[in-house]
Amino acid sequence: MAKRFWLASALLLAASLVLAGCGGGGAPKVDWDLSVTGDVAEPLTLSYDELAKMELIELNDVLMEKSTGEDEVTSWAGVPLADVFERAGVSDPSSITVLAADGYAIEVTRDELQGGIVALKDAEGWIAETAPDDGPIRLVTPQTPANRWVFQLTEIQIHQ
Repeated sequence: MAKRFWLASALLLAASLVLAGCGGGGAPKVDWDLSVTGDVAEPLTLSYDELAKMELIELNDVLMEKSTGEDEVTSWAGVPLADVFERAGVSDPSSITVLAADGYAIEVTRDELQGGIVALKDAEGWIAETAPDDGPIRLVTPQTPANRWVFQLTEIQIHQ
């Protein structure tokens, strides 16, 4: 009887460790793609999973200037735009046009791109979990007001 108890306990512990490694602390499972098109050497589509596996950097204490409501200081983590551009064979675009899932589009200049990321996390965790209406990914460009940060990002069009 004691052997069964310990065997059952060991199995439960192993199962909980496996489950914790499959999403507990890792990226959520999200069906989302980001396309990089335009003046690129290699048109590129990155899945959410691929983005989450890339090296993420943190942007801490970023002033989020809002068009409505009070400004706030926030933190973000995501893939540097430079890394996304490099995968598409682009080194220094003159500007980009970013598109959201709802069709919203905005052009972002070279200067505004400095320090920009494709954010997957906010200060609370994975955007897909903490702010599903604003995610699962968004463009964060610290050099611009937050009303120019596109959420539900689906495409980056490169302009040389």
